[in-house]
Amino acid sequence: MFRFWPDNRRDFSTLSEREILSLAIAAEEEDGRIYSEYATRLGELYPGSAALFEGMAAEEDEHRRRLLDLYVARFGQRLVPIRREHVRGFLEHKPLWLQKSLTLDQARQQVWEMEEGAYRFYLAAADQVSDAGIRKLLGDLAAAEKGHARRADQIDAEVLGPEGREEEAAQSHRQFVLTYVQPGLAGLMDGSVSTLAPVFAAAFATGDTHQTFLVGLAAAVGAGISMGFTEAASDDGKLTGRGSPLKRGLAAGIMTAIGGLGHALPYLIPDFWLATSVAAIVVVIELWAIAWIQKRYMQTPFWRAVLQVVLGGGLVFAAGILIGSF
Repeated sequence: MFRFWPDNRRDFSTLSEREILSLAIAAEEEDGRIYSEYATRLGELYPGSAALFEGMAAEEDEHRRRLLDLYVARFGQRLVPIRREHVRGFLEHKPLWLQKSLTLDQARQQVWEMEEGAYRFYLAAADQVSDAGIRKLLGDLAAAEKGHARRADQIDAEVLGPEGREEEAAQSHRQFVLTYVQPGLAGLMDGSVSTLAPVFAAAFATGDTHQTFLVGLAAAVGAGISMGFTEAASDDGKLTGRGSPLKRGLAAGIMTAIGGLGHALPYLIPDFWLATSVAAIVVVIELWAIAWIQKRYMQTPFWRAVLQVVLGGGLVFAAGILIGSF
């Protein structure tokens, strides 16, 4: 990223021992607060992982205490007001804890990045200081941060166990289905089936592939916008637990448009009968894919899904051809 203003951050190599310790204390305090916030935000859905993050927050607090004790012994009560954003070289983290929605995978990925960054910071800091006591503590903390992933695994095993991890995976899967699969599947069905009649009616009424493509494009985009807004406005997700209305609306809208575009795009082929043949094949693939998704994620028996989707889609397909032939 280009900067159009002076970079007033300090080089790490210019920091004194007092500044390094103050920076380490501030970093441990911030990391501990982040882990506690993760525990609070994720506690309702993932109590096992929330306990894991609480354990990591407790470890960060212990690191802060050890650093603070040494700082007071060496430099007195007044800390230098220095933070990571004041020093060049630190990885900038997205403030996920401020986001409206937070996933477990996002939190765990950032935890790994934070611990890896802390390990590298303590290694560099230990190499830079000359005081034996400070150097020993920084080296000990570097080893502790490097082993934090192993410690996290131990806490995970103690708190969750195999059954707890399976339960969290099941909960995560259910949330994925509620937020993305259900609205996306509804959109795909609506886009694939509802646009069949206008596309094939236009095709057989005009015999013009370009005009047919424009009709299909308009139908797909219009249906996607309509379906997206309808899904987003249906509920805010607070009582139903279906997740962010924006995410659900995007899933429904995008999949609706994709469903409609699937059998409209073949009409970019100039030859009418070749385009229609390809479009018909795409329709068959779309309908069978919808039946498979219903079986995979909605536990609908496959042949019942086939009967509902393929038969219904086939009737709409035939109606479009019939209407366009008059």
